[in-house]
Formats: sequence, structure tokens, C-alpha cells
Amino acid sequence: MNTSTTPLVRSRSVERLVRGQPTSDGDGVRLTRVLTQPLQQRLDPFLMLDAFGSDAASDYIGGFPDHPHRGFETVTIMKAGRMRHRDSVGNVGLLEPGSVQWMTAGRGIIHSEMPEQEEGRMAGFQLWVNLAAQDKMQPPAYRDVAPADVPRFETADGVAVRVIAGQTHGVAGAVTRPTTEPLVLDITLPAGARFEVPLPPGHNAFAYVYGGEPVTVGDRAVPSEHMAILGNDAAADGVAFAVAAGAAQPAQVLLVAGAPLKQPIAQYGPFVMNTVQELQQAVSDFQRGVLAG
Repeated sequence: MNTSTTPLVRSRSVERLVRGQPTSDGDGVRLTRVLTQPLQQRLDPFLMLDAFGSDAASDYIGGFPDHPHRGFETVTIMKAGRMRHRDSVGNVGLLEPGSVQWMTAGRGIIHSEMPEQEEGRMAGFQLWVNLAAQDKMQPPAYRDVAPADVPRFETADGVAVRVIAGQTHGVAGAVTRPTTEPLVLDITLPAGARFEVPLPPGHNAFAYVYGGEPVTVGDRAVPSEHMAILGNDAAADGVAFAVAAGAAQPAQVLLVAGAPLKQPIAQYGPFVMNTVQELQQAVSDFQRGVLAG
């Protein structure tokens, strides 16, 4: 497999750094909301990124009991722990370390995500990807991707990359989606490594550093637990990551990019549509028991 690419002419720069906001969701699950609602237009088509990670069962044991969604897709990336998914369409799946769940809520789905452990570490991410107006009322869909089925490659520098969605370095990801064309990479960079990722100039992109040493993104050091919003410089053809040679441990980065929809965003909790009227219809459908199915 040839995973080499042409060197970048110019890396994107970091437009700004964002520190996630501690919050809770579901039945008291503690998490960090990294991509918040005020950033939705800037990072279109991405609506939300939550990072969760705790060794204390009290932070996650309540899980996420039955709740509805309409109008977007959820991507759950498990790093540690086990969660059980069940939904109104009849799907049942196990999220385990290294696995990915891609759920298209479409016109409506009700699901739960509950821990299958009473102790130990639970960690991962959930990303929300918007659907285009013409796709919001499509039938719901669900896919589990086992750890062994997430494509990965390693560079000569020892950089390990899991290609969750999209395509890079000649490797197609576990999921490919039309319209929004999401690229989702889980990257581990050892000391002294450099890694370049080509990106279409029109795509919005961000990188979340979630472990290890500070990572140089473009020309700026990004510490752990910070999101770097990447500038949309028309002259840039991708983004470069580097870790200092003396780094004590590998760095971990989640890179997310996609084609903006450039459509109105109307959100009310678990419903994301284009107008207030569509939100009112979603709430009415849920209350009448006809949202899902």
C-alpha cells in the first residue's frame, strides 16, 4: 500500500484555539463539549464534538437512556470502555475500545447508549455531522465498525493513522459520506514525527489534541485538550502536524474536515433542521410518537 503524498506547498494556520466546556448530558454523564453551538456556522457541517473520559464510574454509569434525534448524523469513536446501543429501528450494537458507530438519524430515531461496565475507564468522542436540507428526512440508518475494520496505516516516521471517514494517503476510511464529504482521522504522533494531510481549500477543518505533548499545527503549538480551528487560506493545500524530538510521550490528535453546507441551522436539543417550523414539527412528531420508524 502506497501511503505517500506530495509534500504540502503551504500548511493551514491556526485561526484560534478553543478549550472545551465541562458539562453533563444523558443521565448525568460528565463530558467536555469541545465544539459548541456558537461555532456551528464557522465549522459547518459539524454541529458538536463531545469528548468524554473518566476512570470514575459515577461520571458515566447513568449512560444515555432513550432519546430522539432528527436531521443529522452521530459519529461515536470509542477509545476505552464498553457501551451498548439500542434503537427504535431494531439495531443493537456494542461499542468497544477502537470501534466506531455511525448513525444517520434522518427523519427520526430513538436510541440509547448505556455502559456495559461498572468500573474502569470510559473514554471517547461523539461528533455530530449535519445533513443537507434535502437529506434530513431520509430513513434512519446505523452502522457499527469493529476495531479491526477501521483502516489504518503507519508512516516511515512512526505516525499511526486510523481513517474513520473519508480518504487520505491512498487509504479509504471505514465510512464515506456524500455531500458533506467528512474526513475524520485519529492520529498518533511519536516524538520527532511530522505528518501532513492534504485538505480541499473549501473544507472547514479543526484538530483536537487530546493526549500527549503539545503538537505544532501549522506554525502554532497546540496543547492537549484544545481544539485548533484551522484557517481557510485559499493558498493552503493541507495541514502539517509536528511533535518535538524530545517529547516524553506520543501525541494524539483528532482531525476533522468537511464540505460546508452553507444552509440555515435551526437546533432545539436533539433536533437539527433548517427552520423553526421544521423544529416545531419534529417536537410535535416526537410527542405524538411518530418521529421514529
